[in-house]
This record gives sequence, structure tokens and C-alpha cells, in this order.
Amino acid sequence: MTETQDPDEGGTRLSAEDVDRFNPRPGRIAPGLHLVSTPIGAARDITLRALDLFAGADVLAAEDTRTLRRLMEIHGVPVNGRPLIAYHDHNGAQVRPRIMGLLAEGKSVAYASEAGTPLVADPGFQLARAAIAEGHPVLAAPGASAVLTALAVGGLPSDRFCFLGFPPSQGAARTTWLDEVSAIPATLVIYESPKRIHKLLAELGEKGERDAALCRELTKRFEEVIRGKLSDVAAAIDGRDLKGEIVLLLGRLEARGTEMDLDEALKTAMASESLREAVATVTEATGLPRRQVYQRALALAKEGS
Repeated sequence: MTETQDPDEGGTRLSAEDVDRFNPRPGRIAPGLHLVSTPIGAARDITLRALDLFAGADVLAAEDTRTLRRLMEIHGVPVNGRPLIAYHDHNGAQVRPRIMGLLAEGKSVAYASEAGTPLVADPGFQLARAAIAEGHPVLAAPGASAVLTALAVGGLPSDRFCFLGFPPSQGAARTTWLDEVSAIPATLVIYESPKRIHKLLAELGEKGERDAALCRELTKRFEEVIRGKLSDVAAAIDGRDLKGEIVLLLGRLEARGTEMDLDEALKTAMASESLREAVATVTEATGLPRRQVYQRALALAKEGS
């Protein structure tokens, strides 16, 4: 067996078969499901590996076959009579068995969502899960992602972030979601519709002030990034009829109380509530980290015992 050295792996020895698997060339695509990232805007953001997969896979599958066909045309990659299967949230249950059958025959299937990385707020999760459950190889060709692009240009801390996808559109689920995510100690990455972004900013503003960046139409012609406090961002788009894809970044909630305020708030809450209930009440009221509030509550309880 011939071996070679992969410089990206710090000297790891790879077999020739592994080189073909992870660095495919047209006509030599390994069997299995290949999840292929595609541009979120600029067509030239495609990777060479993605083009190799599209050129050499036995079967092509896509959330929107028209979008994939157009992308391939732009880059001169012909379909050449290969199956081009539409797979999305509305037909997944019907189409998955067909794709599983093709994988069972040892075919290579390249799947692309309409834009960005498959499975990241895009269809493909159940497809990948089914392939894994049946023992088929599942590989990813990384590339464009609105999440990472927004983090790169937003100017908020990226050492710890939480991707939340789209918020629930309404009702109790949305209220619960707003309560839960507001306390997460990390930069939040949220997708939202331009029709609902004004409402979301207003609701988030009720939870407290924080740094924010609204990223719209990333990598496209009318790309726009609005940075500032949450209230500033809301004011900047007030009255505007926005269009296009939006990624909203949120920093941590700013503390709304001093240490003296914290003690007073805890003493008041603990007079009528259990320690756990008091911590929850004061954390919500002050915007301080729960751990800080909890530790101070324990200290106060010990002093009073």
C-alpha cells in the first residue's frame, strides 16, 4: 500500500486510498454521502474540492436543484445525465429511501443545501442521520457559512458563541426562547426574517442592553453590517423595509446593578422566596451572571445563619 504525507495533519501518514477519499478528483469520488458547502452569495466562494465532488459524484442531490444546476453552469461543471435529486424538508420522507438505496449500491452522493453549509439551519439532518444509521460513509466538504462569516465581520467576541438558528415565530415558544437565550454567557448568532427583525430587536431590548451586530446580505452586492448597542442597531433600521438574509449577533447582557444593589435585591427576594427562586428572580432583574448571583446568595445566607 502506497503512503504519502499530508502537510495539514502535521506529518500524519495517509494511504493513497485516504488521499483519494479526502482530496477527491473528478471520476474518483469515494462512495458515501458528501455534504457540500456552497456559496452564500458570491459564486466564486466555491471551493475546488466542492467542484471536484460536483464533477465526479455518481448522484447529485440538492435542496434546490435549480440553484445547484446554475452554480455548476457558472463553474463549467456539466451534469452529464447524472441523477439530480431534489431533497428538502417537504419531501424528505419520500426521497430518503431512494438516496439510501443509491448509497447501498456503493454510489457517491453529493448533497448541497441552497446556500452555505448543509444541516446548519438547512435541510439534510435526517438524511445524514439515516445514512449514518445504515452504516454509509458521511463526509463533509467545508466552505461558506453565514455563521462564521458574520462572526468574522461583526466585531463581537468569537471565543465562545452559540448558534441559535431561527427563533420561534410566535406564542409561548417564542417567549420561552427569549427568556432562555438572554442568559447564555456567549456571543449569540441568530437567523431572522427581515419581516420579523424589528420585532425581535424590540423584544430583546426589553431583556437589557448589549452589544450587537446586524449582518445583512453577507458576501452579496448590498452587504451591510450595522454595529453598536442593541438599541442603536434597532434605531438604525427603524422604519426601514429590509430585504435579504439577516444574521444577528448579540453580545452578553450588560449588568444592570452594582454589588450593593445585588445584596439588597437578594435580601429582599430571599425574605419571601427560597434561595433558588431568589437567585432566579435577581438574575433576571439585574442581568448579572447567575453564578455570581448564586455565590453571593450563598454568602448572604451563611452570614444570616
